[in-house]
Amino acid sequence: MRRKSSGGMVSGSDAKAVAESYLQNLQVQSLGQYERKLSFELMECLLERYPNAVASLGDTLIYGICESVDGEKDPHCLMLTFHIIEVLSRLFPDPSDALAGFAHELFEILGCYFPIHFTHQKDEDMTIKRDDLARALMLAFSSTPLFEPYAIPLLLEKLSSSLQSAKLDSLRYLTDCTMKYGADRMAKHIEAIWSSLKEAIFTSLDSVLLFTPESLEGPDLPKNEIAAEALSLLQKLIVQNTKLFLDLIVGDEDISMIFNTISNYKNYHEIPLERKQRLNAVGRILFTTAKASQVSCNRVFECFFSRLMDILGLSARNSSGQPYFDESILISKRCNHGALYLSIEILSACRDMIASSETILAATSHTEETWKYLLQSFSPALTMGFCSAFICSSEGTHDAATYIGVKGLLILATFPGGYSLISKTVFEKILVTFVSIINEEYSKRLSWKLALKALGEIGSFIERYHESEKEPSYMDIVVEKILSLAFVGDFGIPFPLRLEALSDIGTSGRSYMLKVVQGLEEAIYANLYEVYVHGSTSSAEIVTHLLKCYSDKVIPWVHCEKGFEEVLLQFAINIWNQIENSTHFNASQTNKKGVLDVMMKAMKLAVANCSEEKQNIIVQKSYNILSSSISFPLEELLLQERFQIAQEVDDSSSRDEWILSLFAAVTIAVHPQTHIPNTRSIVSLFMTTLLKGNVVAAQALGSMVNKLDLKSTRGQTSSDCTLEEAMDIILNLSLWIFDTNSSSSIQSKMISVHDTGLNDLSNGVGSCTSLQIHAILGLAWIGKGLLMRGHEKVNDITMVFLRCLQSSGRTGISHQEKSISENNYKLDLHNSVMKTAADAFQILIGDCEQCLNREFHAIIRPLYKQRFFSTIMPVLQSLVMKLEPLSRSFLFRASAHVIIDTPLIVVLSDTKKVIPMLLDGLSVLSNDVVDKDVLYGLLLVLSGILMDKNGQEAVSDSAHTVVNCLVDLTRYLHMTLVRETAMQCLIAISGLSHARIYPMRTQVLQAVIKALDDPKRAVRREAIRCRQAWASIASRSLHF
Repeated sequence: MRRKSSGGMVSGSDAKAVAESYLQNLQVQSLGQYERKLSFELMECLLERYPNAVASLGDTLIYGICESVDGEKDPHCLMLTFHIIEVLSRLFPDPSDALAGFAHELFEILGCYFPIHFTHQKDEDMTIKRDDLARALMLAFSSTPLFEPYAIPLLLEKLSSSLQSAKLDSLRYLTDCTMKYGADRMAKHIEAIWSSLKEAIFTSLDSVLLFTPESLEGPDLPKNEIAAEALSLLQKLIVQNTKLFLDLIVGDEDISMIFNTISNYKNYHEIPLERKQRLNAVGRILFTTAKASQVSCNRVFECFFSRLMDILGLSARNSSGQPYFDESILISKRCNHGALYLSIEILSACRDMIASSETILAATSHTEETWKYLLQSFSPALTMGFCSAFICSSEGTHDAATYIGVKGLLILATFPGGYSLISKTVFEKILVTFVSIINEEYSKRLSWKLALKALGEIGSFIERYHESEKEPSYMDIVVEKILSLAFVGDFGIPFPLRLEALSDIGTSGRSYMLKVVQGLEEAIYANLYEVYVHGSTSSAEIVTHLLKCYSDKVIPWVHCEKGFEEVLLQFAINIWNQIENSTHFNASQTNKKGVLDVMMKAMKLAVANCSEEKQNIIVQKSYNILSSSISFPLEELLLQERFQIAQEVDDSSSRDEWILSLFAAVTIAVHPQTHIPNTRSIVSLFMTTLLKGNVVAAQALGSMVNKLDLKSTRGQTSSDCTLEEAMDIILNLSLWIFDTNSSSSIQSKMISVHDTGLNDLSNGVGSCTSLQIHAILGLAWIGKGLLMRGHEKVNDITMVFLRCLQSSGRTGISHQEKSISENNYKLDLHNSVMKTAADAFQILIGDCEQCLNREFHAIIRPLYKQRFFSTIMPVLQSLVMKLEPLSRSFLFRASAHVIIDTPLIVVLSDTKKVIPMLLDGLSVLSNDVVDKDVLYGLLLVLSGILMDKNGQEAVSDSAHTVVNCLVDLTRYLHMTLVRETAMQCLIAISGLSHARIYPMRTQVLQAVIKALDDPKRAVRREAIRCRQAWASIASRSLHF
């Protein structure tokens, strides 16, 4: 039946014969579900592919379809039946066609399904959702105007239902039917629809208005779906039946009552709560009505706007253009907040109607519009009215006045094109008013936020609508004044607020941001000079805030806007130029203020957002400064003894440290294809530097081994190296060996470095714990870079950490550990070194924001965490069983890091093997307060396992052990979250099989009783839930 003409398409006569046979011989509702579905698919195909052939069957076809679909309940079949009726209605579009005689019968079949009440068992794999059925039924409802006499009354009836889903469906169906039935058919239902819509809006909107900066942007659709759908339908109905609907709105008694109410209350907070809800609803209705069309906007202004002006006591300007009021009198009296709010809604709707109109450029052709005449007449009085509200709010009244004053002035300032309601002078006064609030009233948080948001909105408006006349005023009054806040002055405003103002104004437009960036960079360079030359602590604090703003606001904006890459290039180059020219460097103490840290972050983000070409320029510039400024020549680095190198790094100047750290930041952020000169020497330099505790050097070295080429490329010089060569440098250099042996002894060790070199880290540095810790951290970052790219040498580094975690060498262990245990000797490692080795696993597998992530272009092999987990966990489990208690505690810490940072889905796939290790880890880690964060992370993994169905099955065999562990954790004193999460886990366990958990019921309830007296409310709340869950087990046992 679905064949095309080129493939033997069934003829029309044959299709008609099939339809006739279908109607005569099939009793569809007597068939099984699958056969019914096939039958409906056949009918659907006939109607869609052979409409002319089957349409000739007329009444027989329609009656047969009615008979076949009546009483259907299967969701898959219902989707087909609803579509069949929709297609059938299109087949007979003429009201005099055969369908007219069956319209009532067809709709009776459809109507019994509304509203859709769709339930199914949770375990069933249902491809049909309730929303799918509801939409299919809606399309059937609106498929023909013949359903109008039956559909509209049904929908209005269900709109008054207490069931929220029924209300929502009714509104959506009404919207669709209204558009498809047409204005003439809907006219008879207008009064009933208005009454129902008004009630829905009045009862579903929030009772209190939100006076927040975010709401200044405009009245978004309400969060309540019913109110949003009702207002959307209202707008469509006004467009469709403008005169009828406007007459109803204008003459509505409820709306008139609200106008009478607001006349009795000057202050918004004096209005009763119920009246506030109705005021909000009326405001939304007037906004929707005025925005619908110019005709409706005129009517709203004629009937409501003039009345609001009377309530406010405002008058229009006279024939000479001057207002009839005394400004000083207006300022001194308090305006009516309710009337001002409704005025704002109408003004906002009018502005949005103009902005969305295609006739915005032809403003002069609409000079006779009522709304335009009234607005221009009352705009001076309105300006003063909003100023009056604003001044009253500054005298200590409520937030409503502040919000109303700011939003009113904002709307007046943002009428587009030739519709501007205020003069240039008034526009500039509004800007000056808002800027003065930014500078002087920062202690009034709401006023400050509202003024800043308003300025941002005005800036966005000017750029969006190319308001060339207003842009110079905005640039001079707003951008320049706000920009001056970045420099040191007599401003009392806190510096973080200055930068918030800068970023918000900058992000409102491209031209403003370029100006802000320029000023921000000038302030950064000026303060960095004070830091470098004079070591100024005040400048250090200021530049820290400036660089944070640059990193958090400017760089993300540049990344999103595109086309501003040159800005970031110049920023990075200028930073390097400035430090190059600072020969007298006194910034050693200011690093404590965090300047270097925020500089490195800004440098990394700037470089990361540059192209490979621009990155090469930055790398070459930074390398030239590094090679000319470092205390020892890079070319000689590989030729020196390791102790001499380490000593020279230790004696390097603070300027050298800054240069080296910034170069490391550049190295972290580059693309893998970006060329780093003299790679061999850079690798050696980073290795020596990390021994001093420079973490960023270790991160840079990890980034380098992550991005280096595996093989030599064309154009590579002798100073460059591949990944294998870089790893040979790392493994062969004696930087990891810090014993007191002679140089000749060290050189002899290097001959067989691949066999013993890594072991020397564990054994040869007993005299310097700090160097051991720094070396382990360095290896951790190098290993992370290798692990993420999937390189096998990460195994060598991992074995070093495992060797450090052992208190003594052992024989007879697995082949994976053999390479690090061939020599049976006693290790002499400080506990802090062993703890660092355990925490190295967190670096290896954990996510990091500072380096080695997608933002900084790291090479990331898919599923690298999964592979590491499956490789290392068996080794850790084996070692835990064989080692002494001291080593076991650190091994549990290491395994906890691996379990925590591995995706939960991977842990769930191997739950039975992980659970024993996890539970032992919880028990051991709970003994030391230092491990509380790791303990909490491990407990969250257990919580995730218990929330998963497969995880519950795996835990079931260990239920007794799990409960014992969790009961102990409910008494953990050092962290509230641990106790709270332990309670949640016990609640989850209560869902396991009755036979498994009933024996532990008394033990759990005793623990819960003690937890009910916990000093923290969150724990007590979970304890109550836990008691209810476990107490119900008794009733389950009786039922059982």
